[in-house]
Amino acid sequence: MKQVHLYTDGSARGNPGPGGYGLLLELPGTSYKKEWSEGFEHTTNNRMELLAVIMGLELLKEFPLEVTVFTDSKYVCDSVEKKWVFRWEKQGFKKQKNQDLWKRFLKIFRKHHVSIRWIKGHNEHPQNERCDALAVAASKKENKKIDHGYKASTI
Repeated sequence: MKQVHLYTDGSARGNPGPGGYGLLLELPGTSYKKEWSEGFEHTTNNRMELLAVIMGLELLKEFPLEVTVFTDSKYVCDSVEKKWVFRWEKQGFKKQKNQDLWKRFLKIFRKHHVSIRWIKGHNEHPQNERCDALAVAASKKENKKIDHGYKASTI
């Protein structure tokens, strides 16, 4: 099965505030790299961290792939690796923030063989530093998107 490395980071200035995510896709053993980022008017860091993973998985065109996600988000890593998100799903996501994104995540997550690895942020990890730079730059762009799920996720 083809392997993919997905590096992600999210940012929100003010948290909540203007935010963005950055991601980097690599095919191990090849020179292939793809970068992607988007900015949003008003959002949270956790939403951007999770959206980065979702977008990276949604960009993949073959199914299934063996995907290793590298994130500096304990929120994302622990929610999946400690299987919290599956418990939330069984409970109908009652009282969980970011329900819209977690539902979207599970839909694409199940199409691949995904493992999530936590890496320390701001620790000179080249791909993580690049994703951070992409996320911050996206949060500062002029024409940012509206995070329509943000308000609904806080109710």
